[in-house]
Amino acid sequence: MTKQIKTDICVIGAGSGGLTVAAAAAAFGENVILLEKGKMGGDCLNYGCVPSKAMIAAGKQAHAMRKANLFGISSVEPNVDYSAVHDHIHAVIGAIAPNDSVERFESLGVKVIQQAGQFKDAKTVVTANGKTEITARRFVIATGSSAAKLPIKGLDDVDYLTNETVFSLTERPQKLVIIGGGPIGMELAQAQRRLGADVTVLEAFGVLSKDDPEMSAVVIDQVRRDGVDIREGVRIARVERPHNRVEHPHGAKIILSTLSADGEETGGEEEIEATHLLVAAGRSPNVEGLGLENAQIKYDRRGIKVKSNLKTSNSRVYAIGDVTGGLQFTHVAGYHAGLVIRSMLFRMNAKEDRSIIPWVTYTDPEMSHVGLNEEQAREKHKGVSILRWPYGENDRAQAERKTEGLIKIIIDKKGVVLGASVVGANAGEIINMWSLIVSQKMNVKAIAGYISPYPTFSEIGRRAAISYYGDLPKKPMIRRVISFFKLFG
Repeated sequence: MTKQIKTDICVIGAGSGGLTVAAAAAAFGENVILLEKGKMGGDCLNYGCVPSKAMIAAGKQAHAMRKANLFGISSVEPNVDYSAVHDHIHAVIGAIAPNDSVERFESLGVKVIQQAGQFKDAKTVVTANGKTEITARRFVIATGSSAAKLPIKGLDDVDYLTNETVFSLTERPQKLVIIGGGPIGMELAQAQRRLGADVTVLEAFGVLSKDDPEMSAVVIDQVRRDGVDIREGVRIARVERPHNRVEHPHGAKIILSTLSADGEETGGEEEIEATHLLVAAGRSPNVEGLGLENAQIKYDRRGIKVKSNLKTSNSRVYAIGDVTGGLQFTHVAGYHAGLVIRSMLFRMNAKEDRSIIPWVTYTDPEMSHVGLNEEQAREKHKGVSILRWPYGENDRAQAERKTEGLIKIIIDKKGVVLGASVVGANAGEIINMWSLIVSQKMNVKAIAGYISPYPTFSEIGRRAAISYYGDLPKKPMIRRVISFFKLFG
C-alpha cells in the first residue's frame, strides 16, 4: 500500500539550496520532508565546488614548489602522487559530508526520504518507488543541474569525463583535452596542468567570455604561461574512439576545424589525440522525471520558469538554484533559499536581485565580480567613471610576489558604486566587501574614508577609491581656497 503523508513543506533535492530551506524551515517548527535520489550535499559537495577547490589547492602547492626560487629557496619539480591527490580531495569531501548527512538533518527535525520525487498533480508528489505520496502546503524544487550533453558526432561513443567523474581518477591524465573554456574548464585545466598533465582547452567562442575582457586577459595569460594550450574559435567536427581503448578508456581522437570571427569554417581539419577527454561546456537543469506537466509547472530547456519571488506557474511550488536557469552558483542557491523562507513562512514579498550577486573564478590568479561591468554601466548610466588600482602598487602583493592583477571599480556621476571586478591574488576574498558596498548602494566617499589595515591585499580597493579625488590638487579653486586659509596664519 502507498503511504500517505501530509506535511507543511516538501523539498525536492538535497543540494545547497534544498538543505538550507529544509534546515531553516524545521528550525521555525515546520514539518519538512526532504527528497534526495542521490548523495546528500548535491553537486557542490560531491562533484563541484568542494572537490574542484581541493584539486586547485593541490595544484597551487605544486606550483609554489616550482616557483620557490623567487623567495630565495631552491625550486624543485614536485613528485606528484596523483593517487594521494585523489585521497586528499575525497578526504576534504568526507570532512564536510557530516554537515549535510541524513543523520544530521533528521536530528534537526527533517524527515529525509532517499528517493526521487515526481509530481502526481498540482499538490502531490510521489516517490520513485511508488511507496509514498506527499501532500504539502508548499513545495520547493532544488534539483540543480548536470553537465550539458553536447551535440557532437561520436561523443556518446567514448567514455568521456564530466565534473561528476573527473575527481574519481586515481592516475594522472597524460594528455587531457577539455571541451569548454568557461570557469569550470579553465579552473580544472590549470589545476591539472600544475599537477603534471598535458592539457589542451578547446573553446568554440572566447575563453572566459562572460567576464570583463580586461580582467579575463590576466587569467588567460597566466594559464597559458603555466603551459595550457588554449584554442579559441574552434568547432569539433566529430569525436572517435581511441586506438588503444583498454589503456585509455577515457581517451578520444578529436577532429576539429578552425572558425573565423563570424563563425564560418576556415577550411581544413586537425586531429588531437587525448588519453582523457573532459566535457565542461555548460550545464543543463535537472527537470527530467519531475512530472512538471502534472503540476502545471512551466519550464523549457533553460530551466523552470519562475517569477522574481521564485514562485513557479503553480503558486504552491517554488524553484531555486541551478534548476531555474539563472546564475549557477552555490551561493545563489543559498540566497534563493533565504528568499523562499521569507516568502513561505512570513509572507514577505522577497524578490531576487541579480545585480547584487557576486561570482568568483578560482584560477590563479582568481577573478571576481559583482554588480554592473563597464559595458553594462555605460549602457544604463551617464557620466560613468572607472577607478583602477594595480596589484603591483600594493605592498603586500610585492612581498608575496603576487603582483599580477588589478581592481576595477565602476561608479556613477554621483559616486555611487555600480560594480567592481578584481583579478589577482585573493580576489574571491576581496570581492566580499565590494558585494556589501554594491548591495547597499554605497558612495565611493565612504570607502575612501575607512581605514584599511596595512599591509593587506584588500587595501587596493581603498587606494582605488582614493584615486577618485586624484584631480583635486590640480584644480585652481582648491588651490585658491588653500591660499586663502594661509592668510590666517
